[in-house]
Amino acid sequence: MSRLGRVTDRGVGRALRARVTGWLRKLCADLWTLRPDPLPPSTWLRWLPHGLVCLAAFGVTVGGTGDMSDNGHLPSILAFLIACGQGGAMVLGLWRPVPAWWLSLGAFVVGGMTVRGRLGLDPDTYTWPWTAAGIVAELFVLLLLALRVPTRAAIAALAVTALLTNVLEGLPGAWRYDATGVLAISLFTVVVIVGTALRGRREARAELVEQTTLTAEERTRRTLLEERSRIARELHDVVAHHMSVISIQAQVAPHLVQDPPDELKENLAGIRQNALEALTELRRVLGVLRSEHPEPGEPSAGPGGDTAPHAPQPTLDRLDALVDNTRAAGREVAIEIDGERRPLPPGVELSAYRIVQEALSNVLRHAPGAWARVRLAYTPGGLQVEVVNGRPTGPAAPSTGAGHGLLGMRERVAMLGGTMAAHPWHGDGFKVTALLPDTPPAGGPASDHPTDLKGGTP
Repeated sequence: MSRLGRVTDRGVGRALRARVTGWLRKLCADLWTLRPDPLPPSTWLRWLPHGLVCLAAFGVTVGGTGDMSDNGHLPSILAFLIACGQGGAMVLGLWRPVPAWWLSLGAFVVGGMTVRGRLGLDPDTYTWPWTAAGIVAELFVLLLLALRVPTRAAIAALAVTALLTNVLEGLPGAWRYDATGVLAISLFTVVVIVGTALRGRREARAELVEQTTLTAEERTRRTLLEERSRIARELHDVVAHHMSVISIQAQVAPHLVQDPPDELKENLAGIRQNALEALTELRRVLGVLRSEHPEPGEPSAGPGGDTAPHAPQPTLDRLDALVDNTRAAGREVAIEIDGERRPLPPGVELSAYRIVQEALSNVLRHAPGAWARVRLAYTPGGLQVEVVNGRPTGPAAPSTGAGHGLLGMRERVAMLGGTMAAHPWHGDGFKVTALLPDTPPAGGPASDHPTDLKGGTP
């Protein structure tokens, strides 16, 4: 054999030995432990299974004592101790299944060996090595074990039980008895299979619940990122517009002054150059955002140039057109403006328009036939936006949307450091209120204020 072949054989043999050793180590850890593993209460029956096991343990103790003392010709004290071991193993299995299995197996061995020496003293036959009470006790213990331990441990426990049964049943010297080994092992196998299947089903349901929770959290996080990306695209448009204005003004300013000094020309040229560089970077970032998450019906920015539209973002000046579109859909919409209307920062104007737009879309989608009222209140500190809809006149059609409207509103309000509330209003109506300050707080956006995203139709 070549040196390479010897090295390969040694490597395969070492890997096989390591795998077998690891498997035996895990099996020993599963079956040689005193760790508690309480049986959880049933979802519907609560503690009824525990009560049934304790009642069955009492029956095994009483029945086993009478059977081994009367038919097995054992002293009453010894018969009682063996029966207590079998019944106690059933109760112990509710909290510590592995030690309970060892206790039940020990009681079986002690009972089988003591009864073995008295077989044949009675003209009638005797069930041996497993008594009826012992079979019942072992069935409960193996079921409780299979419900809590890994499948490999349950199979190993069944194999050890079958091995001890065959060894005890094969010992010479016992005669005139009904062999119960085959029947007992068959019943034990069925119980282990049932317990393992129930355990697998319980674990599968737990994993499904966990996966569902993770999926819902991931969906919420993805929705949040999508809304922030959408807001970022719109704000990029606004900032890009203002940077373009700065660049043009810096270019025109020297021509508005007669004989401007060189320092002024140099400063204005620097301002224009910086504005153009910032505008280039903004357009590059904006192109990436639009190519990754294009709006419905919006073409992506291609590598060959700016193919995405760069239309100005809407402001409150277009609010009348937005309301007219809602009225054209057959809805009654009223507009109220309190206070003196004044220009607001572009971010506030854009966010206010989008909040009204999303709120009216929710009315169209979730409140068929309901009227709506849009109220803008100009305050010294900012703008208050309120959209209210009345009772729908019919059931809402199934929505194909993702239900991200309120989340987008909240993100816009939080970005500006404002507050927002969305909740049912007057029974079947719904109300959205947002307060948008003129300037964000010095420390950045305010923390999220309580926002009811549940309840109501929208």
